[in-house]
Amino acid sequence: MMRPLREIQPNLPHRTHSEEVYRAPEAPVCPKCLGAGWLRLDVPLGHPGFGRLFRCECQQRNEDRARITEMRRLSQLDGLESKSFAAFEADTPELERARDQARSFAQTLSGWLVLTGPCGTGKTHLAAAIANETLEKGDQTVMFAVVPDLLDHLRATFDPARGVDYDDRFNAIRNTFLLVLDDLGTENATPWAREKLYQIVNHRYNERLPTVITTNQAPTGIDERILSRMLDGTLSRRAQLDGDDYRRRGDPTYLRGSRVRGASTTPRRRG
Repeated sequence: MMRPLREIQPNLPHRTHSEEVYRAPEAPVCPKCLGAGWLRLDVPLGHPGFGRLFRCECQQRNEDRARITEMRRLSQLDGLESKSFAAFEADTPELERARDQARSFAQTLSGWLVLTGPCGTGKTHLAAAIANETLEKGDQTVMFAVVPDLLDHLRATFDPARGVDYDDRFNAIRNTFLLVLDDLGTENATPWAREKLYQIVNHRYNERLPTVITTNQAPTGIDERILSRMLDGTLSRRAQLDGDDYRRRGDPTYLRGSRVRGASTTPRRRG
């Protein structure tokens, strides 16, 4: 029988009222160890376990929660926590098919998934839903990166005199288990940016690491080296999202994908 360390050593410091005020509500005092984190076996002298301390299972739960919290912080999914498959409004057969493809990818996390289509059709929502579902499993690293912001960050941290921080960050992006590259093709395509983006994509292609890419660009707007890897049918699947821009629903100047009052009847592109 395990006994809480606090029962065995009652002079252990007790938490004050002020300390309890700052305890997160989801982490109450463990009823087994009474918050000490350790247990002793209630065995007689001479038993192999006599006098030994054993970690309480609450420590592992706390470590798991801390790891998931840190993984979410590093994932850059702030503001996208609510994006889920259940919350995705699939109001056309095409969007239902794209949602099902994304959900299937989230279950297997094998290969690449490329989400294409106009602005406002839900590409980012589905990509974030995949990332959130993967994070909830708690055992794999995830990173969500808007491509222009990612390249701006790499440029800002690049300093040949202090390359360690940059190299660590760059390698973390390349090697994260699941990488989401959002809005590919909208980046400022300087030679340096193109090369860094290609290095990330090529590394993940060679290592067959799970990757999600969203883009509203035509093929001509994407680096040919990257496009070739995106279209490799042995690794990559493609889901096309078509529909109205959800951000403009309720806008009286916007009707079913087209402008009104003399504007072109060509469907309005959404990215």
